Amino acid sequence: MDYDCVVVGGGHAGIEASLAVARLGFSVLLITQNPDRIGALSCNPAVGGLSKGNLVREVDALGGEMGNLTDKAMIQYRVLNRSRGPAVQAPRAQTDKQIYQTSARAALEQQKGLSIFMDTVTDLLVAGEGEPWSTRAIPRVEGVVTLRGQRIGGRTVILATGTFMEGKVFIGDYDAPQGRLGEGAALGLGTSLRRRGFPLGRFKTGTPARLAGDSIDYSVMEKQEGEEGRPFSFDTDTSRPAWRPPLPQVPCWITHSTPRTHAIIRSNIHRSPLYGGKITGVGPRYCPSIEDKVMRFPERDGHHIFIEPEGLATTEMYMNGASSSLPEDVQRDFIHSIPGLEAVRVVRPAYAVEYDYLDPLDLYPSLESKRIAGLFSAGQTNGSSGYEEAAAQGLIAGINAAQKLRGEAPLVLGRGEAYIGVLIDDLTTLGTREPYRMFTSRAEHRLALRHDTADTRLSPRGRELGLAGDRRWERFLNKTAGLSAIQELLRRHKVPAAPTLPATLQPHTGETLHRALRDSRIHPGALLTLAPALAAYPPEWLEQVCLDIKYSGYIEKEERLAAQTAKLDAIRLDGALDYSAIPGLSSEAKEKLSLVRPLSLGQAARIPGVRQADIALLMVLRKKTNTAN
Repeated sequence: MDYDCVVVGGGHAGIEASLAVARLGFSVLLITQNPDRIGALSCNPAVGGLSKGNLVREVDALGGEMGNLTDKAMIQYRVLNRSRGPAVQAPRAQTDKQIYQTSARAALEQQKGLSIFMDTVTDLLVAGEGEPWSTRAIPRVEGVVTLRGQRIGGRTVILATGTFMEGKVFIGDYDAPQGRLGEGAALGLGTSLRRRGFPLGRFKTGTPARLAGDSIDYSVMEKQEGEEGRPFSFDTDTSRPAWRPPLPQVPCWITHSTPRTHAIIRSNIHRSPLYGGKITGVGPRYCPSIEDKVMRFPERDGHHIFIEPEGLATTEMYMNGASSSLPEDVQRDFIHSIPGLEAVRVVRPAYAVEYDYLDPLDLYPSLESKRIAGLFSAGQTNGSSGYEEAAAQGLIAGINAAQKLRGEAPLVLGRGEAYIGVLIDDLTTLGTREPYRMFTSRAEHRLALRHDTADTRLSPRGRELGLAGDRRWERFLNKTAGLSAIQELLRRHKVPAAPTLPATLQPHTGETLHRALRDSRIHPGALLTLAPALAAYPPEWLEQVCLDIKYSGYIEKEERLAAQTAKLDAIRLDGALDYSAIPGLSSEAKEKLSLVRPLSLGQAARIPGVRQADIALLMVLRKKTNTAN
């Protein structure tokens, strides 16, 4: 049977991609090696965090599913970086991994037009291959071939293979072709892509041991309670009475490695496949293994380790901060040297996994391949790391597969529009030489891209695409009207001259509340007695308005800069332009532009090695071309 779209992989990218295409009215087949592992939280069962929480909210605003799944599975909620500015704050939820998986599969099975099939994709069906480049158009994808010999037609195909494409797991001397411990790798597809000339590389990631919670001594650890929960999804009803997560909330715990831990690791470092040369893939520098931490920072006598629950129906606990590929006997020894874990039982050992990834410079900003039309790629397959980064790419790949099926222009979000725009622009313009993780520091306009503004920034986009239903859109319009009403109340009410005023408000006597809020010391809650009508609105709406007012000067500056960038991004370039034939371009610019093949002048300007003079030359060439046409 033929489908409009075939999605390869049932992880976070595959979930979002397949749901997006199906919700936009097309037939989808999601092929996965094991339907029971759809939506698996392979590493930490947590969603969100610094900049990642922003991505989840943006995925939700565009009509994705990750926020909904997180709200259903949340067992602890916290906002990180509360003591710092709003641009770097972000929500994070510890989740019940089994409930998350169950909810993800249910969302797929309940979606009209979406089917799930258990098999392994080993090759692509491609039309137009083997003909001379000078006489043919770019080849186009026509489907996939599976391990069991199935030939399944697909007008578009989305690769979302995660760590499974030619994956290999390492624990000391042990290695096996697996994408996760105990789960076989997806063999064959990487070889097929290499045969076709795709630039593939090897990356490495890792995960810590899982521990039996009933064997942990929590009395010597620091308890880390959560906060009052707030939903990630705009679809989750927060009307009064106040929303509460549907599951019981549980604490996490903090302990630390010791000098003895480090001594055990150093004395056995020669047994590490990472240091012994068995692992050749590049790992993430921002999330090093415990052996990397010990060897790179010899002056440190301890590193924080967070003990976090895997779910409510299990005692398993996750050792956040202690990923490793050391042999199991060494793992047990160093784990037992950590306070509170002296008698702990290891349920699952830590391991490293090495896998194939596709160089994202080989993709357009739509996440479509430059080599095969109709072939899209998303998630760790593109060299990124993290559930949230994968989900964001999966959603965009799914949207753009649907746009291609419709014959319409792809959705490409700007860097000033969303963290998703930053993520995909970085990958497809700069490439990556290590697993890419989203950071707030990567976003030039991060104050305007706060997590609490994701729905107001991107819901109209979701509506235009057809991913925001009438009920959601009605709630969104109600919120935007509420935000405007709050702004008006703050402009109408003034700070009265009263001796009972809080000290922070007294200097602002006679000013409007709107004006007084520019004072960073004034908390939104202090305004409720001065304008009681504000209490009619959800507190998060008031907080959002107050933050917009407090940082309005900075936000306006960011918006001006973003508008300038958008002007360059609006100047389109031909993806097939022969840069080697353009006189005046520097040699480096010719090489870099030919590699990236930018689709806009803005993207070209962000390529390292392309000079301002090169951009000016392309601008002149573009104007001449438009005049000639």
